[in-house]
Amino acid sequence: MSRKEDFFSHISEGYTCMGDFLVLGGAILDGEPIADAHIRIPLKTLNRHGLIAGATGTGKTKTLQVISEQLSLKGIPSLVMDVKGDLSGLARPGAETPFITNRHTKINLPYSTMGFPVEMLTISEQNGVRLRATVSEFGPVLFSRILDLNDTQGGIMSIIFKYCDDNQLGLIDLKDIRKVIQYLQGEGQAELEKEYGAMSPASTGVILRKIIELEQQGAERFFGEESFDVRDLMRRDSNGNGYINIIRLTDIQDKPKLFSTFMLSLLAEVYNTMPERGDQPKPELVIFIDEAHLIFSQAGKALLEQIETIVKLIRSKGVGVYFITQNPMDVPSCVLAQLGLKVQHALRAFTAADRKEIKLTAENFPISPWYDTETALTSLGTGEALVTALNEKGIPTPLATVMVRAPMSRMDILTPEEIADINRSSQLVSRYSRVIDPESAAEMLERKIQSAEEKRNEAEERKATERDYGRRTAGRSTRTNTARSRTATHPVVKVLTSATFIRGVMGILTRAMKK
Repeated sequence: MSRKEDFFSHISEGYTCMGDFLVLGGAILDGEPIADAHIRIPLKTLNRHGLIAGATGTGKTKTLQVISEQLSLKGIPSLVMDVKGDLSGLARPGAETPFITNRHTKINLPYSTMGFPVEMLTISEQNGVRLRATVSEFGPVLFSRILDLNDTQGGIMSIIFKYCDDNQLGLIDLKDIRKVIQYLQGEGQAELEKEYGAMSPASTGVILRKIIELEQQGAERFFGEESFDVRDLMRRDSNGNGYINIIRLTDIQDKPKLFSTFMLSLLAEVYNTMPERGDQPKPELVIFIDEAHLIFSQAGKALLEQIETIVKLIRSKGVGVYFITQNPMDVPSCVLAQLGLKVQHALRAFTAADRKEIKLTAENFPISPWYDTETALTSLGTGEALVTALNEKGIPTPLATVMVRAPMSRMDILTPEEIADINRSSQLVSRYSRVIDPESAAEMLERKIQSAEEKRNEAEERKATERDYGRRTAGRSTRTNTARSRTATHPVVKVLTSATFIRGVMGILTRAMKK
């Protein structure tokens, strides 16, 4: 058996699938594609998560495009975070070129062009289905971890949420949580200390500053009503193709706190909403997180622990999470260990640090008798990748250098007019474009403060009236006593009084003599 035949047998056996699968491309040996040596990824293992990595310009985005297309055709919806703005082309058919035709001929895969059902989502100023969540939906633990609070500050946040629950104060947006903290520092301090204990002003000051920092990154647009229902991510069109939900994030690359807040809240909401699935023939939803380093570079220890926990548990809900980044070392080892599918495009060895990272990356792949992994990582062409996955038994497949198939949709961005057409035909844009501002903690506490202020003012007015009345009464009494005193001692009064007395005495004597 020749080397090529031996390799073909090796790949065919390693990537055999009894159930349904998607085809990523064809295997390469010694720089040449091997016809029919197709790399098949079992659908039932796609909830085991994955990684798509590689230097700029090596084909990561096109690989993501290919996988999301294949998922859609299998009736599996996906959520794609589009940080660079180059995934909107999924909604329109691509164009067949001689280069693409030749590529597919080499790997013996048919090629056709088509567009896919797409929904444009946004958490920023861009047009599309607006994504929102309430502060209450986060809960004290997740909200504390997003703010990167320490244990003491996290305990205070738990008290704040408990106080709001006990008093039916809805925490809808960031102004609600700010108002509650300010109230409990002032008017409600005595009430809080009586029922829950005191809060350190220093700690609450830190919490307020971190909330303001989150607001400055645009999070006030994300927190609020109407809260997005994650079940709307799992729709299919009339042909049974899964929707590709594209979150447009091109204007928040400089806002990593907002990006990580959204990503973590979304994973938590999906996990809390979806029922346990167990082993299913295919996932319910696949989430692609592009530019993953924006999350991990800003994540504190607590946030990393939360991400690791969710990634471990969410696969039981039938959800796969895929990270896309330039360097696999951007993903913490605790998360990297959970990823079943690895698609590694070329890396560049420009510096000693680069070569060290390439060596570490090579060690994350299975040992192969067909490849020098470290060398292959720097010699891959555009659209080529080192791939290892899990077979249907959960065992890692043989390492293969793969020529990735070309996307069927447009490999370019849509025009603003085309995006507007998608939004006009959307069933979700009008539903989530409404801004709902229900009565919540901020309004309720403001009314409570105003009521207390009015009562204080009324009490002060009563006291002022009583003091004024007392002064007026005291003044009248003093004037009366003074007048009496003056009347009793005035000389004219004394003379008149004496004369009156004398007349009285003389009158009595005169009447006596007449008798």
